[in-house]
Amino acid sequence: MQKIDNLTDSQIIKQILDGDVDAYSLIVERYEAKLMRYATYILKDYDIASDITQETFIKAYTNLRGFKLDKQFSSWIYRILHNEAMNYIKRSKKLVSLGAVSEIDDNFLQSFKSDKDFDQKLLKDDVRKCLNDMDVKYREVLMLNYFDHLKYDEISDILRIPTSTVGIRIRRAKISLKKICQQKGVSHE
Repeated sequence: MQKIDNLTDSQIIKQILDGDVDAYSLIVERYEAKLMRYATYILKDYDIASDITQETFIKAYTNLRGFKLDKQFSSWIYRILHNEAMNYIKRSKKLVSLGAVSEIDDNFLQSFKSDKDFDQKLLKDDVRKCLNDMDVKYREVLMLNYFDHLKYDEISDILRIPTSTVGIRIRRAKISLKKICQQKGVSHE
């Protein structure tokens, strides 16, 4: 018998599909914090993000037979969450801003290291405010890449856009973030 921690997502899903419905709790444990963080980034509201995350797990479980075991489960479940969050935004017809980023990842800050206009300390303190004003499509790629450490091909699967478009959006997002931060007075001192 294989140790539970060593099971791949596909192996766990196969167990679930073979009748071990309790194995789904392993999927929930593995992805709950990541999906909750992503939902909170997008939706700003913890309670709404929690509801959307729960809906995502329910929808994923309901549609598990449609998942192809040769694909990445992480991209599939992130895609479900993305769709649920975007549907919520459309239904609520309100501008959703980012308020949940309390810690800025060092990898994210490294991307600006060569840009002399940005002081790392100011970025840590003020970048959240700047992210609030970004278009969701740009904020999303930054979050997935820098905060959730997903690769371009995984982001491509989640957002259903070409990998090259992911790179373009990340580049444009950095430019947009820099402009927004400059407009807010976040600059090198």
